[in-house]
Amino acid sequence: MADSPNTATLMFIAHRAMESRVMEALAAAGVGDITVAQSRLMQRLDPRGMRLTDLAEQARVTKQTAGELIGQLERAGYVVRAPDPSDARARLVTLSDKGVALCQIAGAEVARVEREWRTFLGDDAFTQLHEALTALRAITDPYR
Repeated sequence: MADSPNTATLMFIAHRAMESRVMEALAAAGVGDITVAQSRLMQRLDPRGMRLTDLAEQARVTKQTAGELIGQLERAGYVVRAPDPSDARARLVTLSDKGVALCQIAGAEVARVEREWRTFLGDDAFTQLHEALTALRAITDPYR
């Protein structure tokens, strides 16, 4: 066994720390009805709207799971489903005003955490990390 976790595990640890901080910030703001699974789906929503099948594919969950989570978010008022203007048979999932407000709270916490990471690592190291991970998307992120 290696002395240090592999790079992917290290990235996952940082991601989970960020995710925990965002969930804590939402709870502190009085948002207690969002689960981690729901938040992971919301992170992938295109601001212009997305079809449920595309959202499920990107989140790597079944269409049924995505449908259930989106149904929960819709009932809570965070997303809406509307007809797709390019295909009358399809519907697009978009954020509601309440969903946008939730994302603003989450985004503010992400910015706080990134400032803390930048302070801890230093400007140069943080910038290099961000640039390296951005470059890595070319071979790891089919949805970039």
